[in-house]
Amino acid sequence: MKQSIQLRLGQHLTITPQLQHAIKLLQLSTLELQREIQEVLDSNFMLEEAEETERADGREELAGELGRTEPEAPATTTAESDREINAERVEMPEELPVDTDWGDVYDGYLPSAGHSGDDELDLFTQRSRPQSLHDHLDWQLNLARFNEREQIIATAIIDAINPDGYLTADIAELLDALDDPELEPSEVEAVIHRIQSFDPPGIAARDLQECLLLQLRQLPQEVAFRDAAIATCRDHFRALSRHDLGGIANAVGLDAAGMAQVVALIRTLQPRPGALIAEIQPEYVIPDVIVRKRDGAWLVELNPDLTPKLRVNADYAKLIRRADQSADNTRLKSHLQEARWFIKSLASRNETVLRVATKIVELQRDFLEHGEVAMKPMVLRDVAEALELHESTISRVTTQKYMHTPRGTFELKFFFSSHVSTASGGECSSTAIRALIRKLVATEAANKPLSDNKIAKLLSEQGINVARRTVAKYREALSIPPSNERKRLA
Repeated sequence: MKQSIQLRLGQHLTITPQLQHAIKLLQLSTLELQREIQEVLDSNFMLEEAEETERADGREELAGELGRTEPEAPATTTAESDREINAERVEMPEELPVDTDWGDVYDGYLPSAGHSGDDELDLFTQRSRPQSLHDHLDWQLNLARFNEREQIIATAIIDAINPDGYLTADIAELLDALDDPELEPSEVEAVIHRIQSFDPPGIAARDLQECLLLQLRQLPQEVAFRDAAIATCRDHFRALSRHDLGGIANAVGLDAAGMAQVVALIRTLQPRPGALIAEIQPEYVIPDVIVRKRDGAWLVELNPDLTPKLRVNADYAKLIRRADQSADNTRLKSHLQEARWFIKSLASRNETVLRVATKIVELQRDFLEHGEVAMKPMVLRDVAEALELHESTISRVTTQKYMHTPRGTFELKFFFSSHVSTASGGECSSTAIRALIRKLVATEAANKPLSDNKIAKLLSEQGINVARRTVAKYREALSIPPSNERKRLA
């Protein structure tokens, strides 16, 4: 094979270290950003966190207002003040040296798990493990008076209880698991009945009917309609599941009002008793942006407690000597440059998040004023064109970022939804349609609930043209049962 030199023309996208930092920080969630900042503070001695007094002085500068004569001005003012995150105004090159191809780094990005090394101490693992359902049952088992043989049986029974609180193994399977030829089925059944008296009520039931009966039998005798509810669940459970309340009332000997009281009592029971002992740890959402109304205008500001105010350590920066090319001086220069890059990228992230949040509040002002029924249809392109940014940038900003409003805390993506055409030629947000469906179902007659077809007609009368199957899809998304399951006695 003969070697030769050829000249080719081509284009490829490259990425500077500064842009690489900015994109990485932009798509991090709040917790990931805090971990990233802490890792950089630990690894770069040129960076330091400002004192609390200095940080408090700059908090009021992180706000942008809406509703003024010039709505875009506050965001610009905020962006300029937000750049004061770096204490020094040092000249930096606009374009940093290119050392990475775009495809090498951003072919696909997944947020890091937050582990910087195998020896890193994870404080979250030091917390106590939440109590599970099995832990709760084992604790009661140790307090109960069981002999050694019964305790072995009870342990096997508890192991066969699923997270919902139901016993998933029958007596034959339990006998096979215990592998004791002298063990009788009646002994296992007796232990099951004793465990069924444990907390929470209804535990270790074999099916829903037994679960409801266990809970009803543990109610005090003086509870109204207790015996009638037990008779209903014991003798007419199939009719109850079909909502044949009229037939049950005739069989039990109750009038319509009494049967309504029985059904109301049964609805107070827990069909999944194991869910009362939750093993899932609560997750708390910390908002990135805070929205509040002041003097008739909506004020949008970054959460000042999330991002620390960083600056370059002036004492270490003074140690750098311009003409010195020693290893120590080169290391100081490298850390100083990395610190400035990180501060600028962090300021750019804060500015972009605030700009996007401000524009979202401006476009969804009606939602803040009147609720979900006033939500406007909006897609990423609407915000991208208004801010002259790419849609991928808006997608990164709105992912895992949260906004606290007077109506609750929402992910930024919540404010984006598809639309449905109206009779007047306008558009209605799918979020607003779901809110209208929820409102119609909440005000319907208990003995004559609205069908999907009827809801579609009512929405059509309001100028919103949606098909019946669309109403059914939105109703299922709201966890609203169909009309035949919502029917109640008057």
